[in-house]
Amino acid sequence: MLEKIDLSKSVDKETYKRVMEEEGERLGQLQRDCKAAGIPVIIVFEGMGAAGKGIQINRLIQSLDPRGFYVYASNESNEEERMRPFLWRYWTKTPEKGRIAIFDRSWYRRVQVDRFDGETADTELTDAFQDILSFEKQLSDDGTVIIKLFLHISKEEQKKRFKKLEDSRETAWRVTKRDWKRNKEYERYLKINEEMLENTDTEYAPWTIIEAMDKDYAAMKILSAVSSRLAYELEKKRMKEAAPQEAETPIPSDRFSNGVLSGVDLTKDMDKDTYKKRIDELQKKLEHLHGELFRLRIPVVLCFEGWDAGGKGGAIRRLTSHLDPRGYRVNPTASPNDVEKVHHYLWRFWNNVPKAGHIAIFDRTWYGRVMVERIEGFCTEAEWKRAYQEINEMESHMANFGTVILKFWLHIDKDEQERRFKERMENPAKQWKITDEDWRNREKWDEYEEAVNEMLVRTSTTYAPWIVVEGNSKYYARVKILETVVDALEAKIKEATRKN
Repeated sequence: MLEKIDLSKSVDKETYKRVMEEEGERLGQLQRDCKAAGIPVIIVFEGMGAAGKGIQINRLIQSLDPRGFYVYASNESNEEERMRPFLWRYWTKTPEKGRIAIFDRSWYRRVQVDRFDGETADTELTDAFQDILSFEKQLSDDGTVIIKLFLHISKEEQKKRFKKLEDSRETAWRVTKRDWKRNKEYERYLKINEEMLENTDTEYAPWTIIEAMDKDYAAMKILSAVSSRLAYELEKKRMKEAAPQEAETPIPSDRFSNGVLSGVDLTKDMDKDTYKKRIDELQKKLEHLHGELFRLRIPVVLCFEGWDAGGKGGAIRRLTSHLDPRGYRVNPTASPNDVEKVHHYLWRFWNNVPKAGHIAIFDRTWYGRVMVERIEGFCTEAEWKRAYQEINEMESHMANFGTVILKFWLHIDKDEQERRFKERMENPAKQWKITDEDWRNREKWDEYEEAVNEMLVRTSTTYAPWIVVEGNSKYYARVKILETVVDALEAKIKEATRKN
């Protein structure tokens, strides 16, 4: 494909100046329009070494308000980034609504540079491409415009530019041995890039090939391509907002009414003496396992969901009592703040993904999208319907990195919830735990139960299973949670030790 690109394209100075001025003014206005419309934009610069990505980024941003964009240079990952799933460094850099993020190299390093250098094995390519596609699809579905530019030059031109850079003290550092290796094996590297383009060229995030032999021509084409795409997306958004909204097909109210929760045995109990003995044993085991997790660099994600007053806080306290506080973090999830609201809903959770060897505990999670947000109308039906797949993809990406993921639903019946609510109201030390919202949510018990049943069915996977915890007895629930965590960590540590 790339070898057929006409690299002889050029432009005269007069045409270049005229087009750049016209398109520059147009782009400036489009940036303001995107800001007003709340459209986030990602512009990706990829391409052959020495193709001029830095120069072209600089020319592009001359037309932009510097307060409305940032440039992120994706060099080799640092230690902090290597200790997390590879998409973490990019999820955390995604732009808020109305802003532009420009990536000088991007998540494509994994299937491009890293593949050539042998850091990404061929056996990992399928998962890597799928992770990239799902990442871009999730952002696009949420309204992000993704513009991907591939700057292409010939082997001879690349060699000439490398030599020119090396001949100057100021720029010699920019050319590495790896750069020369990619030039020497240009055809192999070209083929890798062709496969990348073919596997990731989609309707929602298409590639634009930039003939970059003539830097002026490349700059002109880039500016025109970015302007045209933004104009198209703005018009598409206007037409969508102006069009009459079609009524969404209602979901049968009884679809998941007799689901997983209906079969849970809430009579399970445990006496106090047995509880004390067992909880002490398990906490000591966890203390030891925590050290092994750190030694083997195994990340852990523990998710807690459940009915209000279901016992999440008490379970988390027993879980963490013997853990090294430097090696875990509890992330309480409340309503999104103003900063979180202008990002993709998963953005705030990606920011709290644990690094290798550490434990992240989430007191309520990303599952709010398919429960609270769904029932209370804080998101559209289309948004919560696609969230099941988005969540499964996120958890799959973490699991592929080696993360242990366990998700607990703490289940109690309606009578037990009422008893605990009243107990909290009557106890001055616990009154802060009960709110008017808790009582309002209780009135929608059946709706929430249906949503939870659907969530359990659609998002319980082998790599991130749901564990329904019989919670009427707090003693039984706490022991079951700790037993489940201990068993999972022991199994993972055994697996990791065998591999090492």
